[in-house]
Amino acid sequence: MEHRIGRVVVLLALLLAVGPVLASSRVGEPRAAAAPEPEGIFKLDHLIFIVQENRSFDHYFGTFPGADGLPYDPEVGRRRACIPDPVLGHPSCTYHTRQLHQKGGPHNWKSSAISVNDGKMNGFIRALPQTRRWCVDRTTDACAPYVGPQLQPDVMSWHDDREIPNYWTYAHEFVLQDRMFAPADSWTLPAHLFLVSGWSAFCTDPCDPMSCTPDKDLKDYGRHVYGGPPVYAWTDITYLLHEHGVSWAYFVGNGTCSFGPCGDESGPWGKTPAGKNPLPGFTSLYETAQQSHIRTHRDFIQAARAGTLPSVSWVVPGNRVSEHPASVAGIQKGMAYVTRLVNAVMRGPAWERSAIFLTWDDWGGFYDHVPPVVVDELGYGIRVPGLLISPYARRGYIDHQTLTFDAYLKLIEDRFLDGERLDPATMSRPDPRPVVRETLPVLGDLSAEFDFTQAPRPPLILDPTPFKD
Repeated sequence: MEHRIGRVVVLLALLLAVGPVLASSRVGEPRAAAAPEPEGIFKLDHLIFIVQENRSFDHYFGTFPGADGLPYDPEVGRRRACIPDPVLGHPSCTYHTRQLHQKGGPHNWKSSAISVNDGKMNGFIRALPQTRRWCVDRTTDACAPYVGPQLQPDVMSWHDDREIPNYWTYAHEFVLQDRMFAPADSWTLPAHLFLVSGWSAFCTDPCDPMSCTPDKDLKDYGRHVYGGPPVYAWTDITYLLHEHGVSWAYFVGNGTCSFGPCGDESGPWGKTPAGKNPLPGFTSLYETAQQSHIRTHRDFIQAARAGTLPSVSWVVPGNRVSEHPASVAGIQKGMAYVTRLVNAVMRGPAWERSAIFLTWDDWGGFYDHVPPVVVDELGYGIRVPGLLISPYARRGYIDHQTLTFDAYLKLIEDRFLDGERLDPATMSRPDPRPVVRETLPVLGDLSAEFDFTQAPRPPLILDPTPFKD
């Protein structure tokens, strides 16, 4: 009898437990559906753009297997390019160098035009005498460290995995872009303006977006300086991100004074000059009260480790880790800095939902053999290296699409802004930009570099300092 009573008690308990479930599952009543898994680029919650400085594609990846690098010269049985050298009176050819500090060459719009030479790509040495700082007379003691074995200027030099092994490892394991062009045929500031806004312009009234006209120089006027009032009146991408409620941050050197008043503090990676940190010069940043989104390298590392990175991150170097040829840092310190950033993301909980894009802002005067595509009066500029590092990146893939920083904006817009462009016809804050760069037919689509059907690839942690002197 006691055994039967126990069974009845158990049955009643089961009926009480499943009764609500059975009641909610009656015919004709809806059942809660599981949220669909995100597909394609919507698997990416974090887009990270790291921008180093001043190297051409051929200078870093001109001998990379399978890439559109230096042309093969049957006369010597290897990749090599030779161009006129008016100083030596005979052609100078590309050469490998182990030198980690270089002079490079001038990299403004005038030197770009001379170097490209109507698509002949043979004026890089002829562009050197633009200012006194370049080694025009290569027989002097001061220039001795910056010349090749036949007295070539170091604009003709190239590196490979002997000097930049981590960059070559990323290229082998993830995606290398061999048609990434600088967005403007000019220097650092216009490139970074394009990075965040798709345009470079001079504005007669910083409060009036319609007062802006295209400008790829901005050398002696129309430039923002730290602590000064904004001067860039057109609309940048952070304005649209704010409208859509999308988180973002622009990460600079720890000691950078973006808004003033400024002291003398500096972190181990150095201060970031205003030319690489243009957002404090945009009127739209103040209209949306987003000044706090300009953050530091320290903030980036902490956010990466904690999994709290924003949806969109831009990271630019301080002077102590810049790969600019004039920097005291040298190539390997720049590579170490980039590797530490990548490692921080890979070690963090957001790695499986992230895509890291690494590029260089302009060519730094170094030789490249591919003529830039001309899309408007501002660019494109000379080719620069580009890499994608992501758990969904195609392994060992070389992307031959034509790309520039406009492709970054396009990806941000497609992933987070429902495809809205920086288009005066659709923006709530229009400006007079003559071209919507993201919509040009020549521009490739970065989503082609991913394989979202594959399982997320594990991190690839690299030693930031593989050379132990």
